[in-house]
Amino acid sequence: MRRTTPDLRRELEARGVTRRDFIGFCAGVAALLGLPKSAGAAIASAIEHKLKPSIVWLEFQDCAGNTESFLRASKPTAADVLLDLLSVDYHETIMAAAGARAEAALEAVRATAAGQYLVVVEGSIPTGANGAYCTIGGRSALQIAEHLCKDALAVIAVGTCAAFGGLPAAAPNPTGALSVEEAVPGIKTLINLPACPVNAENLTAVLVYFLTYNRWPALDRYHRPLFAYGKSIHDACERRAHFDAGQYVEAWGDQGHRDGFCLYKVGCKGPATFQNCPNIGWNENTNWPIGCGHPCIGCAEPQFWDRMTPFYQHLDGVPGFNAATHIDRVGLYATGAVAAAFAGHGLVQITKRAAARHKAKVEAAKAEATAPAPAPEPEPAPAPAPAPEPVATTDKDGES
Repeated sequence: MRRTTPDLRRELEARGVTRRDFIGFCAGVAALLGLPKSAGAAIASAIEHKLKPSIVWLEFQDCAGNTESFLRASKPTAADVLLDLLSVDYHETIMAAAGARAEAALEAVRATAAGQYLVVVEGSIPTGANGAYCTIGGRSALQIAEHLCKDALAVIAVGTCAAFGGLPAAAPNPTGALSVEEAVPGIKTLINLPACPVNAENLTAVLVYFLTYNRWPALDRYHRPLFAYGKSIHDACERRAHFDAGQYVEAWGDQGHRDGFCLYKVGCKGPATFQNCPNIGWNENTNWPIGCGHPCIGCAEPQFWDRMTPFYQHLDGVPGFNAATHIDRVGLYATGAVAAAFAGHGLVQITKRAAARHKAKVEAAKAEATAPAPAPEPEPAPAPAPAPEPVATTDKDGES
């Protein structure tokens, strides 16, 4: 275990990482971990002042894709993580030493930092032919893993091959490939970061969490950190609304594909895969497979090469529906549900208006029944009799 340099800020700036960038990185890790903004300051302080954990990075039956992913990380770059956050004392791909000197460095870590060093394992561990399918320095991968993992503070299996066996363990598994957990039972603390390859931001977040809080993040039943693997890709997918509406890509390049419809029918395994790809993306969150029109292949799940293939055919069962529910029927049900929702909305509105009219009539009738009777109008007075017309009279001489 070695201390960080006391003038870390100047070292970061010398490598093009300003203090502002560094604080932004810490805030980003806090957000990725689901922590409040105030945690960014605690993360920055921990990285600057706590001890460097010694790390040995073992590569076994792998394609080095996880190493490549980590070396292309940013915010800060992998070089900054390697030089400032960690003490990477053994990594075949990036270390200068080779042969006997490299193996001596590996043994020195185990001898001087037993119980304090971290082991990162990349690749599955073959057990067939007494381990002859992968040997390094005259020892099999199984012997090296057993020798180093049991005395480690924690073991981090990066990539699906290390976490679950991956492609080498797919049927018929001719090399007898196993995951780290299967090959070396009894590991004190095991953290699986499956994906093909691992997203470097998740690996960095796990290490930063440990440096900050001196404990590991909460894990699921597969030893995966909940902050990264606690929700299905389906939950946060940008095409989820199309799934709910029964709008699917039927064939590559069709109108639905161009309009961004759900990719389930052409093989997307998002509803059965748990990872945070929709939230953090890849290549500095530039994009992710579904975002660029390709279905998820379920690479973060156990036995995905056997369970999720053929990759471009949809699954027969859909979470949330009965077992073996066919997606074509699900689409019909979803479409019918949307239509029923609109029809139901219309019926509700009609019913509300009818009820309002009936209520108004009832209230008017009640008001009419309880109103006091109007007073009788007085009878009109009889019209006065007309004055009698004067009667003409004559005297006896006949003069008026």
